[in-house]
Amino acid sequence: MAVREIRIYPDAVLKQLAKPVPGVDDEVRRLMDDMVETMHESNGIGLAAPQVGVSQRVIVVDVSHTSEDAPPPVALANPEVVAAEGEVEFEEGCLSLPGFLTKVKRSSEITVKALDRDGKAVTIEAGGIFAIALQHEMDHLDGTLILDRASGLKREFYKKRIRKQADRA
Repeated sequence: MAVREIRIYPDAVLKQLAKPVPGVDDEVRRLMDDMVETMHESNGIGLAAPQVGVSQRVIVVDVSHTSEDAPPPVALANPEVVAAEGEVEFEEGCLSLPGFLTKVKRSSEITVKALDRDGKAVTIEAGGIFAIALQHEMDHLDGTLILDRASGLKREFYKKRIRKQADRA
């Protein structure tokens, strides 16, 4: 396993539509393992492959430290929401958007179908922070950032801050 570099906005890979993986092989498992290590090293609760520069539909989520009844960590290929209900608003951050927080409305309960680390088809029912994290990471696979879900004013303020930082570098 290896810690990979997390891509930071405005890196172009973050806005691309990620490609489905044909199946879970050793290369995809290695990517998943690296992503888990990178996520833990960065104190995150989720990570999508585009965030480490790989435009593939792979995500990892670990909310196990958030509560005693939280699910174990998951690594998923080609995840898709097949059912959703309810609504919740939660303040989210993102490893690819350092220092940016915004409230995002998401489904409170979701059902996700995907391939697990062994390439087996799985169905996951999720609620709470687990559902939020899954939806956040799946957004990355479609090139959507929480920045895109923020108000126009908040989005422009962050973009301006990023441009100033780039000018100083």
